[in-house]
Amino acid sequence: MTAQEIRQAFLDFFASKGHTIVPSAPIVVKNDPTLMFTNAGMNQFKDIFLGEAPAKAPRVADTQRCLRVSGKHNDLEEVGIDTYHHTMFEMLGNWSFGDYFKKEAIAWSWELLTKVYGIDEDRLYVTYFEGDEKEGLAKDQEAYDFWKQYVDESRILPGNKKDNFWEMGETGPCGPCSEIHYDGRSNEERAKVPGASLVNADDPNVIEIWNNVFMQFNRLKDGSLQSLPNKHVDTGMGFERLVRVLQNKTSNYDTDVFQPMIQFIAEKSGKKYNAAAVPGDADWNDAVAMRVMADHIRAISFAISDGQLPSNNKAGYVIRRILRRAVRYSYQYLGFKEPFLNQLVPLLADQFKGVFDELYSQKDFVQKVVLEEENSFLRTLETGLSRFDQAVATTDNKIISGEAAFELSDTFGFPFDLTELIAREKGFSVDIEGFEIELQKQKNRSRLATAVDTGDWVMVGRDKPTYFVGYDQFQTEARIIKYRKVTAKGKEQYQIVLDETPFYAESGGQVGDSGVLSPTKFKKDDSQDYKDYDDIIITDTQKENGLIVHYTDAINPNIDLTAPVYAIIDNGKRMLTESNHSATHLLQAALRQILGDHVAQKGSLVNADYLRFDFSHFSKISDGDLEAIERTVNAKIREDVHLKEERNVPYQQALDSGVTALFGEKYGDFVRVITFDDNFSKELCGGTHVKSTGQIGFFKIISESAVAAGVRRIEAITGVIAENYISDQSKLVQQLKELLKNPKDVAASVQNLLDENAKLKKEIEKNIQLKASGLKTELAEKAQDINGINFIAERVALPNADAVKTLAYQLKDIVPNLFLVLAADFDGKPNITVMIAENLVKDKGLNAGNIVRELAKEIQGGGGGQPFFATAGGKDLSGLDKVLSKAVSFIQ
Repeated sequence: MTAQEIRQAFLDFFASKGHTIVPSAPIVVKNDPTLMFTNAGMNQFKDIFLGEAPAKAPRVADTQRCLRVSGKHNDLEEVGIDTYHHTMFEMLGNWSFGDYFKKEAIAWSWELLTKVYGIDEDRLYVTYFEGDEKEGLAKDQEAYDFWKQYVDESRILPGNKKDNFWEMGETGPCGPCSEIHYDGRSNEERAKVPGASLVNADDPNVIEIWNNVFMQFNRLKDGSLQSLPNKHVDTGMGFERLVRVLQNKTSNYDTDVFQPMIQFIAEKSGKKYNAAAVPGDADWNDAVAMRVMADHIRAISFAISDGQLPSNNKAGYVIRRILRRAVRYSYQYLGFKEPFLNQLVPLLADQFKGVFDELYSQKDFVQKVVLEEENSFLRTLETGLSRFDQAVATTDNKIISGEAAFELSDTFGFPFDLTELIAREKGFSVDIEGFEIELQKQKNRSRLATAVDTGDWVMVGRDKPTYFVGYDQFQTEARIIKYRKVTAKGKEQYQIVLDETPFYAESGGQVGDSGVLSPTKFKKDDSQDYKDYDDIIITDTQKENGLIVHYTDAINPNIDLTAPVYAIIDNGKRMLTESNHSATHLLQAALRQILGDHVAQKGSLVNADYLRFDFSHFSKISDGDLEAIERTVNAKIREDVHLKEERNVPYQQALDSGVTALFGEKYGDFVRVITFDDNFSKELCGGTHVKSTGQIGFFKIISESAVAAGVRRIEAITGVIAENYISDQSKLVQQLKELLKNPKDVAASVQNLLDENAKLKKEIEKNIQLKASGLKTELAEKAQDINGINFIAERVALPNADAVKTLAYQLKDIVPNLFLVLAADFDGKPNITVMIAENLVKDKGLNAGNIVRELAKEIQGGGGGQPFFATAGGKDLSGLDKVLSKAVSFIQ
């Protein structure tokens, strides 16, 4: 069977068992602060397991694209080394939400594997939870008894809590699980060593292929377990491993999932892929590199197509790190010195056409982003090599410090193992322990910055989904369902869930509402100060796993939380935010009209102050096009186009009507359509909007810039903020005209001033250079012969570092065996320059970088540079005399 046939057989089988086949969720997680990426098939159903949303169907099945490279599920460093770890992988899954349980899940697992796929029963082993006395958990006798109907007891194995008790996190739904393992060894090997002894023992040929989780408990904050009101089934089968089994391969990479890409890489690199290579073989590194590239391009491409661009923080940093690991392997082992990884994108997109069409429809954009990232990293590698040379030059003991290696990795993106490799080639070593210490420090800083301590929910009313009324109302009477305390970055807050709310939870780029929950029935107007009442001040509203959560810094203990409250949003903030949100819709339509249909939203931020819109486009937008875009939006504002809002529209019907949808967004079966003129702007959107475009008032673009490869950003303002901006700009122009004596052409007058200023600067520079040349002869005559070295240490009155550098190089040209130290005062800031003749660096072991760092201690500063030339700055001007007197000690 081909991979395509294997995937389809799974979906068809569970469809025949009454399961609804649902699409994969995006690989990038939007509304769950605990996750950056979808790392398991159950993620998109998490709100159902938590009881925070109803199930749309009692039985579902799908293939979910997943990514595991961060947190506890971090497989990155294993990828390419072994035969079965991946960054991006597909997880085939079937779920029951309070419907069937262990009996059916086990029966269908066995039926699919042995009857449909025809796997040899003698090669399968199953595990069950053996119980845990400490937790007071009994053996899962029920699962064991069901398995006995299909499997010999010698192949039903007990598993401990680590392997056979699945938990969503420190708190939340959990339960025993039952794994299915496949023994892929030869018959001879199986006869020698029983497969049962190799289950969960990291044998590369005895692998887990399916896990059935039986969710029946809820883990509370204190660690205790309580039974769930409904029992659920959550299964996950690794697609790549399943294909390996069914295609009778010993490696996932030998299947038709990866081989097309691997063979393409082999052909283009001129090297043969040896699947049997082991560490120590001549072609081992080549094989690893090909596997890394074939795997990593999947994670990179799907993340970008789902809306996550490579960047320097959070999820974007993870994607950039994966991409750079792939490029580094291709550069280091396969000889690709020019961008190549991007050429795999069209091949991958064709492979997944009809499965995950999001990638196919954006393959040109994804390829362009990968190409630009490759170009950037190849430049980084060159910079890293230069920094590496500096690190080598500043070490005296042939050991590159852990701090230097970490700086190369963290600041310059130069991989640690590449640092090790080049160091070995040059006869150096790297302080691995020191590097690990620096790495751990960074991890600790990151952990502290993101750590969140969440308490258990305290139930106040009957638990049910929150009803959102904020599209139509700014206030409503509501009841508190539950609340809990959370601590993040050392700050304590409370989360509150209501049965009904007008507060919009941050989503789709629009910020969350703020306002109050008033325990009185007094409806306040905007002129009254909320803090004068015993109100609960809502500072933000967020969405967690589909749950609308209201944040507050404190809850007055005297308030009766069981009584009704009036939920009142900050009306002024909401109206300003709505203007900016509706303006983004008009902006996107204008961009597509003027730049072309390739424009697609890649991110946005909408708040009360301004809007930010990121979109796909591969070049800077001309001033003329920006003016045309702005005019188009303002024309629609002046038309006062009325909002056409359609709720609960079937998703496919909305798509067929020509709406603009956002790639990487998970839409439900029914969607909301926002239209401003059927022939202009029609989008899927869950945010709040003005009733007509005239309310926006005025639209003004304030900046246009690049965000990432192939992505531009426009920032703009509307309404009264735009009016104030125009007023301020007008005042500024008037002030400028007055300063220039009211010329007819302000721009020409400013240009004349700039030209005159540039001319004067050149004259000043010329005079400085003449002064430096005069000093050259004077200082050369002051050279002292100390142990065959011409020593000069002087204070010079030059205004900047360039002038001092010029003087140093001039002295080097006329004074042999030079050891020069110059001290200068740059507008109250001390500066030190050290220049050493190359022959002294080589023969005497002198190093300007080391020397200048030592001298900088006298001025409370630091610096560095090359062995023959280095500079330093500091804070203490009075220390310059000590610098000059100390300089001679380095050659005496």
